[in-house]
Amino acid sequence: MNLRFRQLQAFHAVIETGTVTGAAAFLGISQPAVSNLLYQLERQTRFKLFERDRGRLRATPEANLLFREIDTVVRGFDHVTQAVIDLQNKQAGQLQIASQHSMSFGFMPQLIARFARDRPDMSISFQSQYSSKIQEWVTSGLFEIGICETPLLHDGLEAHAIKVATRLALPADSDLARHEVLTPELLEGVPFVVMGPDHMTHRRLRDAFQAAGVPWKTRVHAHLFKNLLSFVKEGMGVAILDPFVLDFDREGGFVSRPFQPQILMEMAVITSRSRPLSSIGQEFLAALKVELQAYCLP
Repeated sequence: MNLRFRQLQAFHAVIETGTVTGAAAFLGISQPAVSNLLYQLERQTRFKLFERDRGRLRATPEANLLFREIDTVVRGFDHVTQAVIDLQNKQAGQLQIASQHSMSFGFMPQLIARFARDRPDMSISFQSQYSSKIQEWVTSGLFEIGICETPLLHDGLEAHAIKVATRLALPADSDLARHEVLTPELLEGVPFVVMGPDHMTHRRLRDAFQAAGVPWKTRVHAHLFKNLLSFVKEGMGVAILDPFVLDFDREGGFVSRPFQPQILMEMAVITSRSRPLSSIGQEFLAALKVELQAYCLP
């Protein structure tokens, strides 16, 4: 099978944007050209890639599997293209960093903006993603620096381990806010908004309630801390969240309290063992470690 990269690129763009129109605008080609590339890819793979759902394209299970396999390849090509542009423009350097989602809504943008103020010629590549994908990107060289949750899944990573304490988020009008510290006993019967069962906060909360002999009531399962906080604001329950999503939320509608026993998050700042950091990367890594000290437990 002789798949062409342009076919994969068009397919990737349609998944990312949700429409052929969006993919065409992103790639700078016509909508018929995108449709033709998708048609060619379907013929060669011999399976259907998309179904129509209320005017939008919905990926088939086969398409979702294919997307996961080609995502790193397509993004890698984009990085190569950007590197060529940087060299052509004689830019002073490129900061390449990826972080887990909760840090991407305030903590990382503020830090990157401060770092960039006296570096007007520096270009910046920043992505937020799930931790396993961040580790894959740093290992493969797509990003120089990553911040992720543990465990580490790749041997070729240098890691600066950090621990942060979570807090319990409550709706702003919750009667529980009168308590300075909340415990499983005080939260008996209170619905929780939680991460998936594989997440460390889910496992540790479950263990805390079991150790206290208190039933744990879960109501909503989601996969981003930002989503959990949105449900809390809507009065759907309470949630254990890291300080990055709590401290950088500017909308309000919630309060937070310490939870005992303390639920910790283990994270790591990662770089590749096999690729030396650029000078820009070294400078940012030092600034990042200093900034994280305010959040990290000894």
